[in-house]
Amino acid sequence: MDTHKNAPLTPKGREAMVRAVVDFGLSKAAAARQFNTTPKTVAKWVGRFRMEGVDGLRDRSSRPHSLPSQTEPATCTAVEVLRRQRHTGKQIAVELKISTATVSRILRRLGLNRIRDLEPAEPVRRYERETPGEMIHIDIKKLGRFDKIGHRITGDRTGQSNNRRVGWEFVHVCIDDHSRVAFSQILPDEKAESAVAFLKAAIDYYKGLGVTVTRVMTDNGSCYKAFDFRDACQELGLKHKRTRPYTPKTNGKAERFIQTALREWAYAQAYPTSDRRAEELPRWLHRYNWHRPHGGIRSQTPISRLGLTEDNLLRLHN
Repeated sequence: MDTHKNAPLTPKGREAMVRAVVDFGLSKAAAARQFNTTPKTVAKWVGRFRMEGVDGLRDRSSRPHSLPSQTEPATCTAVEVLRRQRHTGKQIAVELKISTATVSRILRRLGLNRIRDLEPAEPVRRYERETPGEMIHIDIKKLGRFDKIGHRITGDRTGQSNNRRVGWEFVHVCIDDHSRVAFSQILPDEKAESAVAFLKAAIDYYKGLGVTVTRVMTDNGSCYKAFDFRDACQELGLKHKRTRPYTPKTNGKAERFIQTALREWAYAQAYPTSDRRAEELPRWLHRYNWHRPHGGIRSQTPISRLGLTEDNLLRLHN
C-alpha cells in the first residue's frame, strides 16, 4: 500500500504538478500518479490555476464562512465609533463592558488595531505626462540565470542542491510616461556604470523614434544616486527626479511594466536556459510596443501614441 498517496502538496509542488499538465500536456491521470495524488485533486488545482494563476495554488483558510458566536454587529459598530475618537482598547472595553480580547479581535478585523491606521490613506494620484519624452521611468529587476529547466516546471529535484543557478542577471527597464513605449536591456549588474550605459541606450532608442527625452524618474537605488549617473543626466540635458522614500507607487509605471514583462516574457514559457530567455526579450518588446493593446491608454498600442507606423519609421531613419 502506498502510504504517501494523497499526501498534501506544498504550493510549489502544486505549481509543478499544474505546469506539467498545462505547459507540457501531461494527462491528469498521469500527473496524479507522478505526484502521488488523485486525478480529481489534479483537476481541482488546474482549475484554480486557470482561474486565478499562481495565487490560486496557495492554501486557503479553513475558517467557516459564518460564526454564530461572533460579536453582535451593533457592538462592532460601537467599537469602531469609539476607536475613531482615539479611545484605547482598554477604554473601549470598559465603556462597552466587553473583554479587551474581544475589542482587540474586532479592531484587527476592522484594520484599526494601530493608531496610525486611523489616518486616511493617501489618495492614489494617477497622472500622465502630456507629451512623449516629457518623463521616462527607469527601474531594474534581478533575475536568476539558469542552464536547465528548473524543478518548478519538471517536478524533478535531482541535482538541485548542487546546481540551482549560475548567477544573476539584471533587467534594466524604461517606459515613456505618455506613450508607454518601453525599452529594456539585460546587463550583468545594477552598478552605476551599467545604469549610465542603459540610460544612454534608452535616450538613443527614443531619439530613433523621434522622441526627445527631458526628464527621467528612478527610485533611490545606489546606482541612481551615484555621481556618475548625475553627471550623465547633466550631459544629456535631463532633469533627474527620484521617488520619495517608501513610495514605490510614484514610479508605478515602471513597476507595472516589470510585472507585465515577468508574466508575458520571463515566465511565459519554460525556457531551456536563461540565454534563450534573453534572446526572446527583443521580440517580446517589439510585440509590446507595436502590437499589444495597452489597458492604461484605452487599449491603444504604445507606438500609436507617437503617431508612428513601421513605414513612416523607415522614412524617419532615411
